[in-house]
Amino acid sequence: MAHIYQKAASAVLILGAIASAARVVVNWDVGYVQVDRDGHSPRRAVGVNGALPIPPVIATKGDTLVINVHNSLDVTTSIHAHGIFQNGTNYMDGPAMATQCGIPPGHNFTYEYEADHAGTFWLHGHDHHQNSDGLRTPLVVRERMDPYHYEAEYVLSLEDWYQFEFATRLKNSLDPTQVFPPPPNYPYALFNGYPTAPKFQFKPGKTYRFRILNMSTTEWFQFNLPGHQMRVIEADGEYSQPSAVDGLDMGPGQRYSVLVTAHPTDSHNYYYNTTLYAIFDPNLEGRNPRYYQGYIEYREGAPIMPTTEPANFKWVNDVELCSLDGNPPLPVDRQIDLTVGLSLFTTGQTFNIINNITYAQPLIPSLYSTLSIDAPLYTNEAVYGPQTHALVLKHLESIELLIKNPSVLLHPMHLHGHAFQIIELGSLVNQSEPVLRYSEKCNSPMKRDTFVVPVDHYAKLRFRADNPGVWLLHCHMDVHFGMGMALTFIEAPDVLRQRQKVPDSMLELCHVQGIRTKGNGAGNAGFDLTGLPPPPTLKA
Repeated sequence: MAHIYQKAASAVLILGAIASAARVVVNWDVGYVQVDRDGHSPRRAVGVNGALPIPPVIATKGDTLVINVHNSLDVTTSIHAHGIFQNGTNYMDGPAMATQCGIPPGHNFTYEYEADHAGTFWLHGHDHHQNSDGLRTPLVVRERMDPYHYEAEYVLSLEDWYQFEFATRLKNSLDPTQVFPPPPNYPYALFNGYPTAPKFQFKPGKTYRFRILNMSTTEWFQFNLPGHQMRVIEADGEYSQPSAVDGLDMGPGQRYSVLVTAHPTDSHNYYYNTTLYAIFDPNLEGRNPRYYQGYIEYREGAPIMPTTEPANFKWVNDVELCSLDGNPPLPVDRQIDLTVGLSLFTTGQTFNIINNITYAQPLIPSLYSTLSIDAPLYTNEAVYGPQTHALVLKHLESIELLIKNPSVLLHPMHLHGHAFQIIELGSLVNQSEPVLRYSEKCNSPMKRDTFVVPVDHYAKLRFRADNPGVWLLHCHMDVHFGMGMALTFIEAPDVLRQRQKVPDSMLELCHVQGIRTKGNGAGNAGFDLTGLPPPPTLKA
């Protein structure tokens, strides 16, 4: 099988037989670069080895992924493999001050873990929201025995690119002297890191797998191939039963794989369409939405086939997808009720919240607290700090998250360490709106790791606590995460303490910065949280 990563208007073809497990090694010198990625916004960004975009990382299930990182920034950095469960290697998950201290400037660290789950993932920065400034690239883990047949595959990563660095945009959102929300920014789209939609080459009768990733900071993407039918076979690294759709609608952090079979002749070429948009920003012609066209080439010089949109255009609906694994809905041992939103605090600042708590990092990584606090205190949520928003889960209990979104913005909620079953989606305000539930025809709810909860809606999502560790649940709109929409699951801490030990090289990342590696969320004993700032107070 051929693996094709499309750059600008040319293709790079990667051929190789799937052999025994290998070590896939990449060397990343993470540093600042001056770029004009969209042709409109010269600015400083975060790149790798002096350049952007970062080449995709390709592995096969069972391979060991090794990322040698040197930090040439002037702040800490860390790398998260989005969608990789890190079962048994929770300390390699990447989110700063949740599972590790960030890598200090001038220092090195090596991430090493097994790519034990096949699918479409991505690597991105998880410290100082460096994802938003360019530190992101696809991670493709191929199957050794793929359940679907196709001759070749294309990877298409989609990004939004802003004129200003993330720190500036977050500061504007949190500045109590400024109007909230700040005036909208209108980013441009990038395709595999470039401003031009690439050309895809088709051969008559061949079937292609498209792996499409929304690696954006804030915005949504739509994608469709007029004149061709797409069959969804994967969402966020989880296989689905084939589902015919006309278009994909993807929130930040979401990925799909689709199969597309080429027409039997090369008599015509085709366009494909991509839309970058944000329903929460004002529509402005030429800015929101932004429309892009790319090219499907069957034969050089062939005429373009005129196409029309189907009368009953079908967008993908992840609630209606059926998981290929055939697993029925999990029973519910415990329901956790979460309300997400936005609130004004007495500081004059507006923060994002979950159950009226706005997340802030503790003074030592929460994982290190779990592993070092004396029994039985490690099961007490209070010792992790008031803004860590820790929720302790028992080993193997089946959790249903009831996420309610009464706010004016939709939220793509991402869970580390797991994929959740999509059970139900319904309206909080419109009783006449039909409730969407998983398909009882297949009785196997679709799973994914990032689910969009629309405005004034609720979602029921289930997972089993079978991966002991410290796992974040957060909105993958980076500004919302930066403004506090996150919480921390402390999953099976008793089992975690028996099975995992943090490598000394990781502890050293803390020691060189003067950060403690033992104690509660403040690095102290017991319930002494001295040193943590008091949490802000909601304005009445």
